[in-house]
Amino acid sequence: MASGFSRKKDAASGFSRKGPRIAYHFDMHPYPKHLTGFDYIGFHRYFLTFCTRERQTLFTSVDHVDLVERYFLRTAKEFDIADLAHCFMPDHLHAALEGRTQRADLRAFVSRMKQYTGFHFKKQFGEPLWQRYVYEHVIRSDEITSAVIRYVLENPVRAGLVKAVREYPFIGSSEYTLAELLEFCIDLPPEGGSHDADPSSA
Repeated sequence: MASGFSRKKDAASGFSRKGPRIAYHFDMHPYPKHLTGFDYIGFHRYFLTFCTRERQTLFTSVDHVDLVERYFLRTAKEFDIADLAHCFMPDHLHAALEGRTQRADLRAFVSRMKQYTGFHFKKQFGEPLWQRYVYEHVIRSDEITSAVIRYVLENPVRAGLVKAVREYPFIGSSEYTLAELLEFCIDLPPEGGSHDADPSSA
């Protein structure tokens, strides 16, 4: 699959990967709404979750993930959005993103990304890809940014899919190499009964 890793590190984000580990919880609602009075344009950071249509397990195939990742990264670049980290779980995609210019438009990016990936996925594999709504959170501090990136990358461990983040094939970034991404993580074996946070209830 396409790795999504750049060979050089872009330090423009300005936050430390060595910050404290934070138990961060994301409130998800069946019908998410945008923040009132917030335009989602410019130098902001976000945590997004895209769920597959009817929560189908579409992201277990390398071919499926490769196609979606390719158009995801291409669209992010078009809208001046940096992909700090992403992780394809079997039925959803988590991503930590950052606007890198004054014209970076998150809502336009989300709309175009879903359009591109949905069109090409259905054309190649004959199935609809996304559910209607995208779950979003604006990240408001450097410390929380690091926590969100860890949350994104450690999902497969919490879900019991792998024992360590480095074992999972479907993580990536437009800004960091795999080695640099792993510096955000503290690889711990999954605890008994732990599981990936359900975007509908996490």
